[in-house]
Amino acid sequence: QGQPVESGGGLVQAGGSLRLSCVAPRIILSVFWSTSMGWYRQTPGNQRELVATISTDNTVTYADSVKGRFTISKDNAKKALYLQMNNLEPEYTAVYYCKHQRGQSTYWGQGTQVTVRS
Repeated sequence: QGQPVESGGGLVQAGGSLRLSCVAPRIILSVFWSTSMGWYRQTPGNQRELVATISTDNTVTYADSVKGRFTISKDNAKKALYLQMNNLEPEYTAVYYCKHQRGQSTYWGQGTQVTVRS
């Protein structure tokens, strides 16, 4: 219940762009408004790391490695979270996860694979 669902990953050449989406169709709008969200990524053998977050008041934060390349945004009406990724490099290859945080409850999506070919 309330599980976010990611999409938009794929294979792209270095320098290319992708837009990830994360939707939560099962939650009502007021719950979406009160949810802090973020994108994280994970590579094999490594811990999941923060990419970008957006709070309920639309304050955004980015990992230093993606500043200037990635943009996080959300559409409240569509109950959707996005990550626009530009000028991708092979080191951005990872499984990208959407996270919803409501109070003490954390909800993760299943992840979407992003592969950047050099």
